[in-house]
Amino acid sequence: MIHRRAVSALIITGERDVLLMRIHPPHGGNCFWIAPGGGIEAGETPEAALQRELAEELGLIDFEPGPAVWRRHHIFNWGGRRISQREEYRIVHSDRFAPVMADKAEAKVLDCFRWWPIADLSRAEERLTPLSLAGILESYLRDGAPSELPDEEVLID
Repeated sequence: MIHRRAVSALIITGERDVLLMRIHPPHGGNCFWIAPGGGIEAGETPEAALQRELAEELGLIDFEPGPAVWRRHHIFNWGGRRISQREEYRIVHSDRFAPVMADKAEAKVLDCFRWWPIADLSRAEERLTPLSLAGILESYLRDGAPSELPDEEVLID
């Protein structure tokens, strides 16, 4: 099993839209939506990892990483490997932009980008990651960042 840490961005516009990426697993299966982000490299802070990942995956370079609002421990299969990933989700406020994928490995599994109205997330027919994404964002918009992060969500695929 491969153990890794990761950080993802919940990029929110003033119009209350969030940017998600639709990906398809390399081993086949149904597509699903994720927040952009990725692995934290050795010696890297979550903030630095988010800066690097959003530049590679979206071409987004001018932003401030915001507060963490969610944590998850996800165990899953990816590309023939078993992954145990501890993830942190951070808010990023941004104007709407046209994302450009520069990461060649990520481009192989990317289907499309989409700006989702946050109000529509609870009615999504495809899988969203994290599963409670609609509630996480609605809570943030209503109450702001939590003073204390909730317990880590655990998901085993």
